[in-house]
Amino acid sequence: AHCPGIRIAFPSNAVDAAGLLRTAIRCDDPVLFLEHKRLYREPYNRSPHPGPDFTIPFGRARVVKPGSSLTIVTYGMTVQKSLFAATQIENRNAQISIEVIDLRSLAPFDMEAIAASVRKTSRLLVVHEDTLSFGFGAEIAARAADELFEFLDAPVRRVAALDTWAGYAPVLEDAILPQSEDIQRAAEALLAW
Repeated sequence: AHCPGIRIAFPSNAVDAAGLLRTAIRCDDPVLFLEHKRLYREPYNRSPHPGPDFTIPFGRARVVKPGSSLTIVTYGMTVQKSLFAATQIENRNAQISIEVIDLRSLAPFDMEAIAASVRKTSRLLVVHEDTLSFGFGAEIAARAADELFEFLDAPVRRVAALDTWAGYAPVLEDAILPQSEDIQRAAEALLAW
């Protein structure tokens, strides 16, 4: 993502994959199109075909769930996990509403959408499946701390994979990768700040 001129798409669902893939095919720049293998098996990921001309521009995030108490910025498989965590927290406390933003593309990523949300919520949680150390979420957190400091009422937090080798057995994947419970704990800590 740090190489200028390379586009990176990372959809979280079938419709976004269709729109981003069409944009990638029509793009003159080199594009890395990343798909999470587990999304192929998830029933919530199915949707009607959006049509042959449907595209999604790179660098345009989607507010998956609006909210005013906390912003969760995520992409790929962790979008659904973040939605589940947000719903669990909101079900226990009706005064809390959590905004979930799906980046959809990493290079470029939609800093304007993140900024607009943080100005509203004053709290930011970045969730991704990359490792915590040197992961993509560190760039988002650094930019937010640098550019949005005056709007933050709490430190920017990250939820990410453990800093260890990738485990390919399902039990190991679940132990290493962030789960909804991890997201929920981090979100609750930020809300209590």
